[in-house]
Amino acid sequence: MRLLLRPLLVLLGSLPLGASAGDLSVTVYRSPDRSDEQQLELDDLGGFALVTETRTVTLTEGDNRVRFEGVADGIEPESDIITGLPGVVLEKNRDARLLSPAALVAATLGRSVMLVRTQAKTGKTRRSFAKIRSGPDGGLLFETSEGIEALRCSGLPETLSFITNTDLSSSPTLSARVRSSTATTAKVTLSYLARGFDWMASYVATLAPDQKTMTLGAWVTLANSNGISFPSARTQIVAGRVNHSTGEVQPLDLGAPIVAECWPTGNTSTGVGEDAIDRVIVTAQRRAPEAMMVSDAIQEVAVAKLVKEEQLGDLKLYRVPDRTTLQSRQIKQVRLLDRQDVPVDLVYGADLDANVKVDSLAANKTLRTRNDTEHHLGLPLPSGSVASFLTTADTPLLLDETPLRDIAVNEDIELGLGTSTDVQVESVHEKTSAYTRPALLRGVARFKSGLIDGVNRVEIHNARNSEIHFELRLQLDEDEQLIAADAPLTERNGRPLFAFVVPPGRTVTIRYQTETRH
Repeated sequence: MRLLLRPLLVLLGSLPLGASAGDLSVTVYRSPDRSDEQQLELDDLGGFALVTETRTVTLTEGDNRVRFEGVADGIEPESDIITGLPGVVLEKNRDARLLSPAALVAATLGRSVMLVRTQAKTGKTRRSFAKIRSGPDGGLLFETSEGIEALRCSGLPETLSFITNTDLSSSPTLSARVRSSTATTAKVTLSYLARGFDWMASYVATLAPDQKTMTLGAWVTLANSNGISFPSARTQIVAGRVNHSTGEVQPLDLGAPIVAECWPTGNTSTGVGEDAIDRVIVTAQRRAPEAMMVSDAIQEVAVAKLVKEEQLGDLKLYRVPDRTTLQSRQIKQVRLLDRQDVPVDLVYGADLDANVKVDSLAANKTLRTRNDTEHHLGLPLPSGSVASFLTTADTPLLLDETPLRDIAVNEDIELGLGTSTDVQVESVHEKTSAYTRPALLRGVARFKSGLIDGVNRVEIHNARNSEIHFELRLQLDEDEQLIAADAPLTERNGRPLFAFVVPPGRTVTIRYQTETRH
């Protein structure tokens, strides 16, 4: 089918692949509502992006309609900023109606089109003018010299060739009405916020066989659910929570299917009955989202230089050093970091509620290091997920997957490695509440005098063939306090902490006492 469009006063096309440096920039902000355990889903991206691009515009003297075609589907039109545009900007619009068969028919109601019919026996075509009288919602009806007819009810193969002027666009468009005092050509910069983006960090920690060092690698996963691609773009990501709120973005109007429905008195020789027209071909028609999906997403891994980190106020900005293409409906990855021989400590531990009986509990395992240059790190780490592996016989085996919060420089890093069945913890409450002061237990250090609730015994059994470092953390009620223990006591995050070594094949016992304040 042939489509002739009215020449535009100004046409700003999509940025070509070979655009000069600095022409297109995309800064992606992650969704504040997505947890670090959640994966990116193209149909439910809660992040957004700041898109900045440079285009050339040629204005005539007087009023011009400047069309920025190829903007993101999820553009927030109230956020757009146009700089360098000559003349006076009178209005700005987001054109949500795209070029489609339904939109084209609706735009040509009462106007002439070319009707093309093919004789089944001879294969010859006959062309005649027709006027669209109804459609697309009520069925496509047109008027010829022979009267009112419905599409595909003649019994002949037929198509329509649109020769009517239309201002429909084949891609999302932002337009501006500009009044210029002279004819001129200028470079303008368009910036806007758009939905349908997100990013996340994915870490891989591989523990050495001696469990004293690890390698830490990370990828930044970028997602673009828009129907528009951003080729060869300078790409940045921002870590941190940004206060960004906006109303719902008006969805694009892709147009309903056109139905060819014959007259009620028709018979099997008069056409195909109800049939969605799929032969109305529109030049440069934008594909619907379903047509753009290939197995839900295109997964691409791009090996590139490491992402570079910068300060952005209280936020962190990470720059992808090489230009990258954010394809339509795509999830891709770029390298964030790659560090070797990071010294780590393997710590076993348990978090127990005070004065609660525990029959048997597998101890937690945690890798601990520090985010500084001494530990071969020293850069802000954005939150994400960490997959931890242990190398055995030159083969890395998965130990655990855990979320990682935002880690600043000089902060401790803790990576959970699951539990160990070789290290078991038991807790027994040996004595009920007492309202008289009992005699001191042998070997128990008294922190303060007062009424006590009883004696608690915690046993840690190490069935491994090597000693382990163990940390026992207690959770006290608001009216409880620890008053005595037979082991050195420290505190972490406001909670009592016992830290000690358990020899191989041995059991270590800790006793403590608490007091309830009345």
